[in-house]
Amino acid sequence: MELDPDACYRALATRDARFDGRFFTGVRTTGIYCRPVCPARTPRRENVRFFGSAAAAEAAGFRSCLRCRPESSPDLAAWRGTSNTVSRALALIAEGGLDGAAVDTLAFRLGLGERQLRRLFRQHLGASPVAVAQTRRVLFARQLLTETAMPLADVALAAGFGSVRRFNATFRALYGSAPGALRRAGQVAAAEPSGITLTLPYAPPYDWAAMADFLAARAIDQVERMDDAGRYHRSVALGGARGTVSIAHDGQACGLRATIRFPAVAALATLVGRIRRVFDLGADPLAIGRHLAADRLLAPLAAARPGLRVPGGWDGFELAVRAVLGQQVSVRAAARLAGRLVAAHGAPLDGGGPAGLARVFPEPAALLQLDAVALGMPRARARTIETLAAAALRDPGLFRAGRSLDETVGRLVALPGIGEWTAHYIALRAAREPDAFPASDAALLRVAARLTGTRPNPADLAARAEAWRPWRAYAAQHLWAADAAHHARAASAALAEGDDDGA
Repeated sequence: MELDPDACYRALATRDARFDGRFFTGVRTTGIYCRPVCPARTPRRENVRFFGSAAAAEAAGFRSCLRCRPESSPDLAAWRGTSNTVSRALALIAEGGLDGAAVDTLAFRLGLGERQLRRLFRQHLGASPVAVAQTRRVLFARQLLTETAMPLADVALAAGFGSVRRFNATFRALYGSAPGALRRAGQVAAAEPSGITLTLPYAPPYDWAAMADFLAARAIDQVERMDDAGRYHRSVALGGARGTVSIAHDGQACGLRATIRFPAVAALATLVGRIRRVFDLGADPLAIGRHLAADRLLAPLAAARPGLRVPGGWDGFELAVRAVLGQQVSVRAAARLAGRLVAAHGAPLDGGGPAGLARVFPEPAALLQLDAVALGMPRARARTIETLAAAALRDPGLFRAGRSLDETVGRLVALPGIGEWTAHYIALRAAREPDAFPASDAALLRVAARLTGTRPNPADLAARAEAWRPWRAYAAQHLWAADAAHHARAASAALAEGDDDGA
């Protein structure tokens, strides 16, 4: 990554929080690398090196600071937009793509050679894929050691180390001491009665109100709920085990407080990765906002909601079913249909959960045969869901990001009952394609007509959206948010008028 050393040093000297997560500083005299906001005394200019990623700093021989804790910095993924291949590779690594697999296997999944993948990682992250994977494991283990009271053996398993011996050896090599010593040196959180709580950082600003409203409007009964205190709860299933997650916003800490209750410790990193995906914690809102604000149509929307994120999907198959249920019906109607589906086919949540959670979303095998009449949906829609279920069983990676957005969409539209709108919506929320754009969406067309005074057709809107690349998904979210706000104002005005009439 190309970094301006003078600009980086100015940000370091002023502890400018806007640069947190954008670069890391290696101090030659101490062998430690830090975040720009580290409270330690600012080192002399000639004694520092700057790196675009924590993995690059560790690959250069620096160890992470115990004071500023680089694992607590936002994961901005500043290379997005310049290398979608690296973005997809990191998503696969976060899902365990290099746990027990070779780099050439990862490269094959991305449609390129091993040498090319290594070159891209060196260019954009300053480290190899293996070094990036190890740094992620180590920093996650550091977070677990600092923020939880988990036993060391569980920390090793949760962070993806093959054994406690390997876990200990890695920490001794990096920090010169055993993991237990690092825990004793820090502030250990009190043990949770059930589950663990972690802080997942983001780069501010973050429009939590918009995220909460979006999720609340689409919440499926018994599976998810937004409580009166603004906390999001949902049931989760992974690898045959079931549990719950609860998410609260902590604006002061610039993070989300995630409480995870799940019986399988080894699934913890995957669950954290999914929370980050659903709440879009890796977005760089300042860079995205600057790009979208260059368009006069989007400029006022981007200014009004500078921290808007694109909500992701917890599970690709679940999101695909939601998208099918949402075809040509309102958001509320789609949520009701999903609730009926869960009531009929969702497995019970052992012991129940917080906020009235009782079931998990059905697995594909449970939806191979549906009673459309009992569920209150058209038979054609039930057949599409059955087709999705069969396809998901044949190809578990069907709803993940492909080698390109076009490949992802093309793979989906090949399924009966899946059109361009549904495919782009799945790509946007499940595959986390930042440039997905369902141009035929009725709400997008409606709000574009209000903003321009002329109702466009899907082709017109798609042509207008070319200027919004590579962040068309964020442009779509701004338009959806504007449409929701318009309807909320209209409903409020209608209610006020009704009160006046009654008076």
